[in-house]
Amino acid sequence: MVRQPGYIRPTLKSTNTSPLVGIALLGAGVVGRGVLKILSEQADLLKRRTGLTPVVHHVVCRNLDRHGDLAGDNNVTTDAAAAIADPRVSIVVEVMGGTGVAGEYTAAALKAGKHVVTANKALLAAHGAELFGLAKENDVSIGFEASCGGGIPIIDALTRGLVGNRIDSLIGIINGTCNYILTQMSEQGWTYEAALAEAQKIGFAEADPVMDVSGRDTAQKLAILATLAFNEQVNEADIALAGIDSLKADDIRNASQLGYTIKLLAIAERTLGGLNLRVSPTLVHNGDLLADVNGGFNAISVYGHAIGHQFFYGRGAGQSPTASAVVADILGVAMGTIPHAFERLNVYPGTLPAARMLSHDDAVSRFYLRFSVKDKPGVLAGITETLGEHGVSLQGVRQDENDTNAIVLTTHTTTRRAVTAAVAEIDKQPHVVAATVVWPIFDRPEEFAE
Repeated sequence: MVRQPGYIRPTLKSTNTSPLVGIALLGAGVVGRGVLKILSEQADLLKRRTGLTPVVHHVVCRNLDRHGDLAGDNNVTTDAAAAIADPRVSIVVEVMGGTGVAGEYTAAALKAGKHVVTANKALLAAHGAELFGLAKENDVSIGFEASCGGGIPIIDALTRGLVGNRIDSLIGIINGTCNYILTQMSEQGWTYEAALAEAQKIGFAEADPVMDVSGRDTAQKLAILATLAFNEQVNEADIALAGIDSLKADDIRNASQLGYTIKLLAIAERTLGGLNLRVSPTLVHNGDLLADVNGGFNAISVYGHAIGHQFFYGRGAGQSPTASAVVADILGVAMGTIPHAFERLNVYPGTLPAARMLSHDDAVSRFYLRFSVKDKPGVLAGITETLGEHGVSLQGVRQDENDTNAIVLTTHTTTRRAVTAAVAEIDKQPHVVAATVVWPIFDRPEEFAE
């Protein structure tokens, strides 16, 4: 491939003291504009730190009329093919989102021998193995720090800082929309519907919030992180999924009275039976660091056999945090650090065996159970007897004097299979008037457990 003088293809062996790094930016939305802003405003700082001069030669958008303000130094265009083919371009930055056109452009860039930087967790979760394989075949790399956790450098931590550790578990709050909604429900006493409406009003939630509130966005991120953490290929379909859209204010209130906060947790654990992967509203003890992660912030707890507990916290979404991670990847590719790691490390999708999964029914946890019942003698006895028959022992029992139609129980550690079977029988009892609510309780892993 012919390249114009002064422009380099990023490699570890480059000796150019002031290389120009040619970029094609696919996407001129919130994140794309954030990338342009950092590259422009911090150009001198970036050059002093790295000796590099990133140059954006093309900004590809779908509608020129909406992005006329970007014209000038940038070549704003709808012609992605020409932008990718430009011999001055060595890095294609994909911040369009989605898995359709964005996937086609990403594949085309890799086939053209261009490095790719992306913030697109949906694309990587759906087609990561294929795209990483294409990158290997064409001797290029993919930088994807911004795909998980916004500005939190969790990808770098898993692939570099913690590479000497056997990762035993990874637990995270990695969706800012859901965390904002749950924070409002917990602190303001709002219903789910009211909190969602406010999140949409201030721009935290999309007009169609299904990807976020269903837990799918979180599951896609967890699939990427778990693949890196455990060196096994994890797919979104491997993850047990429950969203916050069925969560009731009663459960938020009950959890608080029991000393817990409900968070949408992404949990990945190594067990003797295989990987245990789940996304679900989960009761987190108020003494845990994760309970204090509020609003649009994200946090990820990682437990390594040597390092113990590491906690990563920061803004998990938004223009500047996400753009910060994208720019870091641009520089990492241009300096050769990401291409070198991509070539040497055996941790990326496409090179790993399929994950050995623990059956979701065999996953163990403590559980919170809320029964809706008629206020009759013997109801609690009937419930506890059935739970006992299935080997589910109780840790706590609570019934509010002001709401005698609700019984709240917490269990000792047991399997989801046992709880599900017991609840199925209990819900058939004549004094139970609605489906029982079941949410897991998170207990921190023991550090250094073998």
